[in-house]
Amino acid sequence: MTPPADPDRRDAAAEVGVPPAVSACLEVMRRRADFLRAARARRISTPSFLLQARKRSPDEATTCGPEAIRVGFTCSKKVGNAVARNRAKRRLREAARAVLPVKGQPGWDYVLIGRRDTTAARPFEDLKADLERALERLHDRER
Repeated sequence: MTPPADPDRRDAAAEVGVPPAVSACLEVMRRRADFLRAARARRISTPSFLLQARKRSPDEATTCGPEAIRVGFTCSKKVGNAVARNRAKRRLREAARAVLPVKGQPGWDYVLIGRRDTTAARPFEDLKADLERALERLHDRER
């Protein structure tokens, strides 16, 4: 049973610019071929990670539909041992979950590649700001 909505209460999430939970389907890339296609596309370098991005062709199949935002994460052994790599990928996943539904473009694939020492150590707000700036640079260049 759901409580009735309060007409006097404004939605706090809408005020801060947080998108609704179902606004964009964020799909995680898992196939090597998807990562290789993204590696041949555009690159944006930030202090905390490298962003690779490409616009998908309309005929490429995705589970969430052609307008889904797909994202992949990777960290090489240069980042550190398994604990360091997993920590870096966890931070990248959270940053992507917070930023991509707002700043990402439907129909695009994004790959975030962690950097040694900086991805895991950079303050989280700076990590999110890096992703926002990288997406803005990427999509401004497209226009």
